[in-house]
Amino acid sequence: MTRKKIGGRRRPRAVSKRGRSASAADVADPIKHVIWLMFENRSFDHMLGSVQKEVPGIDGVVTGGPPRQNTDPGGRAYLQVAGAGREIRPDPMHETPNVLHQLAGGNQGFVADYARHYPGTDVRQRQEVMAYHDLDTLPALHDLARHFTVCDRWFSSVPGPTWTNRLFALSGTSLGRVKMPTGIVDLNLHQYPQDTIFDRLRTAGRTWRIYFDDFPLTLLFAHQRSLRAASHYAHMRHFRGDVAAAAADHTTFPDFVFIEPSYLWPSPNDDHPPHDIRAGQQLLATVYNALRASEALWLSTLLVVAYDEHGGFYDHVSPSDVVPPEKAVPPDEHREEFTFDQFGVRVPALLVSPWTALRVERAIFDHTSVLRYLLDKWSLARLGARTAAATSIGVALRLTSPPRDDAPASAGEPPPRPRPRRVARAASPPPTALNDNEKAIVALSELLEQQTRASAKEKIARHGQLLRGPRGQVDVARTRAARFLAERGARL
Repeated sequence: MTRKKIGGRRRPRAVSKRGRSASAADVADPIKHVIWLMFENRSFDHMLGSVQKEVPGIDGVVTGGPPRQNTDPGGRAYLQVAGAGREIRPDPMHETPNVLHQLAGGNQGFVADYARHYPGTDVRQRQEVMAYHDLDTLPALHDLARHFTVCDRWFSSVPGPTWTNRLFALSGTSLGRVKMPTGIVDLNLHQYPQDTIFDRLRTAGRTWRIYFDDFPLTLLFAHQRSLRAASHYAHMRHFRGDVAAAAADHTTFPDFVFIEPSYLWPSPNDDHPPHDIRAGQQLLATVYNALRASEALWLSTLLVVAYDEHGGFYDHVSPSDVVPPEKAVPPDEHREEFTFDQFGVRVPALLVSPWTALRVERAIFDHTSVLRYLLDKWSLARLGARTAAATSIGVALRLTSPPRDDAPASAGEPPPRPRPRRVARAASPPPTALNDNEKAIVALSELLEQQTRASAKEKIARHGQLLRGPRGQVDVARTRAARFLAERGARL
């Protein structure tokens, strides 16, 4: 019997992952692969609100009346208007206390929270909190929104920052934590030994892979730092080749893929302010265009595009107005830093596949809705109470109709920068300060350093480099991640 090797393990092509004959449901389901690309820190209105001008039914920005507004502590009004900048400084806050303040009074606290945290900011800077990207200024994202399913009731799992929401996205819990490390002087690191979707897939014999660029945040999970897990990591440079290799035979590609963008200087493409948002558009175009050109894989794949949290940018939909209380279910008994009975701010989300229609999906989702879909789809063991209560993204799929043959051959790419380089890899000035996620990554890299075989001399040298400022810190974090994964056999 022919066998395929994927992500370091072999399995029979025509036999189920548990060694039994494949179930009728598994055979009948045309979606064999799920790819999840998760960006950083943008709200729905900020990124997709303007698409309402062209796609009926999207609950986005106001198009035929007075724009919505927030006020700063001095009473000055800031309108929700087009004109969002590509790079935004300083980075709006999105720790849990900030988000709760932003959501107060029916989402009336966004500008006030920004002004309170950055009292020296001017009118132009505060306006960025309310501004949105006008139609076609985000060419890849807006192209895909025109042709596939827009989910306009997708909320971050927790009113809190990046790490908490990414922990929920892949395991259904953050074990009671919402606070992130704030740098090398405040490591605030916790063990996250809970099972993840990757553990469930491994147990079921399903194949999976994580594509990353500089520092995979999935290494937050204790199980992901094992030797067994490392073989499932691959640098993003391999993505297009792997997708192209599956053009004729989709079974060479993993069942589940999670894509982590580049978070660190010199070429971040994660959309986390103050990074240039054009780089994220290039990444999205790269992923979609590669997939679309690989026919057998395209016809058997669902691409999920979502943002982990809103990043402090305004959105007009109050989660408390639309999310039934029973939906925001605490995942477990952990309440160390929050109650976990409230969703966060609405975030951009698209479902892209020949098995999705051009439509707006109004079902209430959070990140655990992807977990629920995967658990149901492949009969995997549950991952906490929040995931069990979530609405599966499967309700938005159209699996009984023939696959669409009208999907665009490519998604729009942003105009080139003055220098003749691809946007995603264009160099940017060295950072003068790190954003919250970069600071936390530097802290996490300390843990990786402890688990490598580097000599004491090397480790001391890197500690010295940390003291040279933000550029030295991100260089060290990147080096530590590469060393850690290389020692464990990742595909770099």
